Amino acid sequence: MRRRAKAPVAPLPQRDGIDPVRLRLPDDPDGVWATVREHLLDRYGAAVGAGRVEEMLGEGRFVGVDGPVAGDDPYTVGRYLWFHRDFPVEETVPFPVGVVHRDERIVVADKPHFLATMPRGRHVTETSLARLRRELELPSLQPAHRLDRLTAGLVLCVVRPEDRGAYQTLFRDRLVRKEYEAVASYDPAVGLPVTVRSRIEKERGVMAAREVPGEPNSESRIALVERRGGLGRYRLVPETGRTHQLRVHMNALGLPILHDPIYPVLREDGPEDFRRPLQLLARTLEFTDPFTGAPRRFESRLALSGLG
Repeated sequence: MRRRAKAPVAPLPQRDGIDPVRLRLPDDPDGVWATVREHLLDRYGAAVGAGRVEEMLGEGRFVGVDGPVAGDDPYTVGRYLWFHRDFPVEETVPFPVGVVHRDERIVVADKPHFLATMPRGRHVTETSLARLRRELELPSLQPAHRLDRLTAGLVLCVVRPEDRGAYQTLFRDRLVRKEYEAVASYDPAVGLPVTVRSRIEKERGVMAAREVPGEPNSESRIALVERRGGLGRYRLVPETGRTHQLRVHMNALGLPILHDPIYPVLREDGPEDFRRPLQLLARTLEFTDPFTGAPRRFESRLALSGLG
């Protein structure tokens, strides 16, 4: 099989910490597209409108290795184009991204509640990755894993692209010990500590994950650390990393995490209430560094407010 040539370096710089979109013109065996304009209209017209595609072409927003692309350029299979998409209007998350550790290979960030880890959907420039790239002047910074937007705490980021795979492999192979803290309701009838195992499925486009019959694909160890009245502080240690796993398991125990907008009841969509963050914090990361072999342990400097 013939290997595709490596893509050229983007001729456009980042904008607000966001990389340009890269587009490789695909095969066109039926000769549907005679010009670049025709392909771009087919590809993006339904999403942003034909008029906006024409405006972007007129403004020179689509760029090739030799400069701006004209709409009537002949369609060439395999040609690379780049452009910056229009960023959505985003509500500013009024909390800073902390930095727990920084060296030549990694940055360990302390992500606040409500801030997405990396650009996705309607959250683009208001993400921890975009902010850190701008604030630390590290344009190649990439996260080695994800943390839910509503969860606060530690995110391991990699400074150099060539190092990213080694750190991602640690997470893939479950070689990173992660410990979380949560504030949730207290129920003396729930026997703790406990290990919860279940099968969790998450459908695209559906907010809530759910437990279903079948072979377990998730495991969490849950212990009570402190009790104050009707609330408790819990230590959560996930052995797997399913979407919303800790939130699903706590809810299944009858101990839904305080201020959770999904479990047990899906809250109506609306403006963020920054006074009521989900009481879940990624407290600790521990692993053996893949390059030095040294043990690494990092702790969040953030604190949950649910117990006062």
